[in-house]
Amino acid sequence: MKQKLPLFIFGILAFSFFVFFSYLVHKNIFLQFDFDTTVRLQDNISRRFDGAFSLLSLIGNFEIATLFLLIILILSRKLLSIFVLSFYGVFHLIELYGKSFVEQLPPPEFMLRVQKILEFPQFHVRQEFSYPSGHAGRAVFLSVLLGIILLRTKRLSQTQKVFIISALIIYDTVMFTSRVYLGEHWASDVLGGALLGASLGLLASLVL
Repeated sequence: MKQKLPLFIFGILAFSFFVFFSYLVHKNIFLQFDFDTTVRLQDNISRRFDGAFSLLSLIGNFEIATLFLLIILILSRKLLSIFVLSFYGVFHLIELYGKSFVEQLPPPEFMLRVQKILEFPQFHVRQEFSYPSGHAGRAVFLSVLLGIILLRTKRLSQTQKVFIISALIIYDTVMFTSRVYLGEHWASDVLGGALLGASLGLLASLVL
């Protein structure tokens, strides 16, 4: 119980901050910051990375991210891990609600740099509102869940744990950057998605 209490507290705090941050986004507090961040990234990152970032965008899609989650749950070999899917489902329900409640339009079409790699429906229909970022949220949800499992396992050495967790942090950072650089989301969309994914990832880890 003492081990789970910090996860619960940090999970609730992260979700509370997500709610507060969503209110600020709804009030258009970050409009200039979002625009300046996108322009800065697109000016300073070479167009040669369009393909790599687009591939990363594909990996972060719901279908592939869900497959990764199922693999993690199967490898955990815990019956209660099935309840993690409930938190994963709640994440997407809140994401959909956020895209209805927070009226933040995505970056304009002239900023869009994503390349078509596979024909998924989201390449044809852009949602009217962009907050929060589902890609960022799914990435953090999976990283938090996997990170906590790795920290508690005795099958890996300390060096291996540090290496894998560092790789997860790098993956999340590049995913965040790609969402803004490709013109799919504003920086505030990404931060909101990360907060939501982190909060529900921490709470989901309680059942493991």
